[in-house]
Amino acid sequence: MTSIMKKAISLAAVSLLLASAAAAQNVTKTGTTAAKFLSIPVGSRALGMGGAYVSIANDASAMYWNPGGLAKLPTNELFVQHSEWLADINFDYLAMAVPFADGVAGINLTAMTMSEFEVLTEEFPDGTGETFAASSYALGVAYARNLTDRFGIGANVKYITEKIGNTTASSIAVDIGTMFTTPFAGIRLGASISNFGNKMQMTGDDLLVQSDIDPQFSGNNPNINSYLATEKFDLPLLLRIGISWDAFNTEQNRLTLAVDGGHPNDNSEYANAGFEYALFNETVFLRGGYKSIFLSDREEKFAFGGGFHYKFVRGFDVALNYAFEQFEHLDNVHKFSFSLRF
Repeated sequence: MTSIMKKAISLAAVSLLLASAAAAQNVTKTGTTAAKFLSIPVGSRALGMGGAYVSIANDASAMYWNPGGLAKLPTNELFVQHSEWLADINFDYLAMAVPFADGVAGINLTAMTMSEFEVLTEEFPDGTGETFAASSYALGVAYARNLTDRFGIGANVKYITEKIGNTTASSIAVDIGTMFTTPFAGIRLGASISNFGNKMQMTGDDLLVQSDIDPQFSGNNPNINSYLATEKFDLPLLLRIGISWDAFNTEQNRLTLAVDGGHPNDNSEYANAGFEYALFNETVFLRGGYKSIFLSDREEKFAFGGGFHYKFVRGFDVALNYAFEQFEHLDNVHKFSFSLRF
């Protein structure tokens, strides 16, 4: 076994052991944050590898995984993803990145939408004839640059809003990431902090009620317009660290192995592990991964997928990717993504 392989295995083992030890604390924090749609993984390539992507992200989806990886983008890229998420919810991601002389700039939109619901009340259990909608959006602007030929850093600033009926909540958050290519052949390190921002609080006309501000006093107006004050919730803050290694990389074939460790503020620590096998000079891809390792009562498990990359016109590259994700109790998810580099 070569010294490079030994070092790669050692680094991966350290990541796994750190995540395992932290998970042993078994602290239950599930359901304690707002804007949970920000935790849904973006990109079929990343999901096909089980979400072990923080040290690999080198396309426009890096604005979600690790903004530092955006600095590796050599050309303009348009990235589109669509998936029918759980319970007939649509989850979409759109990103555009443009390299400049001193860095790479990008814009991204994350959208979670669903069909309208009928309004049901005790008086009208079959519906009032009215409907309401629910949606979540995040609009971000990113910038990344290489500080050295091996080290890149980037940030993504985003406006987040969630709406249900006539009630909304909003916040500003930032994602920060770094990417380091080590001197050891094929080994990369990545780290990112996502969703660092203000707490979110629901406000709006649906929280307007009539109340008696002093029920002990007779003769006052018992129907004063008042707004209910809802609780403030943190954003789903997430720290990721990852390592990836090109086990072999020839002109015709490449095998990349990756491990990520995650530390969220609304759940226990976990690890993701995955691989990508590229064939025919980076034309066809096979991927697989295992998610949420060490996470007690985990819902997400196996993921696999594949992709196709084709240079159909001089200066234009097209990539099509697919990923399948297995859930323990919920319906499985299929994700499709498309990217165009020009």
